[in-house]
Amino acid sequence: MRTGNTRKRLRSERSICSCKSPRHASLRPFDFYELDVWTEIAKFLDGKSLVKLAVTCRWFHGVIMQDSVWKLACLSHLQVPAPDRVEFKWIQLYASATNGSHSYSFHEKEKHLDWMRVGAFFLDSPSVILTQRLTLPLKIMKREQLRTMLGSNGACLLSGLKTGIWMADLHLVRCPICKLDTCVGKMQTLDARHIELFLSEEYQNCIWVYEHIGSHIVKGEAAKAASAAMLDLKHISDHPTADVFNLKLWAGRPDDFQPKAMITFHALAVSTNLQANQAGLLSKFYVMRDGTGGEIVSIRVSQQLL
Repeated sequence: MRTGNTRKRLRSERSICSCKSPRHASLRPFDFYELDVWTEIAKFLDGKSLVKLAVTCRWFHGVIMQDSVWKLACLSHLQVPAPDRVEFKWIQLYASATNGSHSYSFHEKEKHLDWMRVGAFFLDSPSVILTQRLTLPLKIMKREQLRTMLGSNGACLLSGLKTGIWMADLHLVRCPICKLDTCVGKMQTLDARHIELFLSEEYQNCIWVYEHIGSHIVKGEAAKAASAAMLDLKHISDHPTADVFNLKLWAGRPDDFQPKAMITFHALAVSTNLQANQAGLLSKFYVMRDGTGGEIVSIRVSQQLL
């Protein structure tokens, strides 16, 4: 009897030890992670955190590399609404907007001295008011040619822009060789571009170039600041856009000569106070199109003392 009981107990113990859970046996690594949960968590991470999470394993790499994740990361970082469509992947757009590159990183590197990122804004319409003057009222005659409008008023209505997300930088560059005896050799340049520009091969290969569309001169002591602004025509009456012309809000005191910038959802402006000078200020306006007769994908305003 004792021997039989012992055998039964041993058989019972062996049976328990060899038992396997069918639930755990069928699971592969990370199958118990919910894809939708991690996709939702990823929406709250910045680019660096997303990259770190993506390299931990293949499963997370698959989650993080979804285009919808990088779209939310890009829009959250730039604080702009989503465009109707884009021609590149959102991870490429995010990298282009955050990797520290600017227009002089690609071309004319020898001219570049310093820069600051102004920020991102959104063009809802293909028409903007481009102006060197930050005082109201702005006189814009729609029927006049661009050169005439810019030459006489320092402002124009510019159409044919590519809508969507735009980036803006302010640069300090060496001015071109000129015959002005009073030239100090430096000029301020506002550079605004569509977010997709740097990813275009035509831009990288210098196929798309800037076209000079007009100039404006502010003479003598009237040149108190080097200023420029872009305003989405569709949102010209918005309250945030009106703040661009409230210089006391953002342009600094007259004795503050550091460059300042103001950016809203649909407008941007820059201004640098100038020391007293007798000659004046020359502003030149340029546009870049994505091919002959194409949409405007970049605007540049360069300003130098005469």
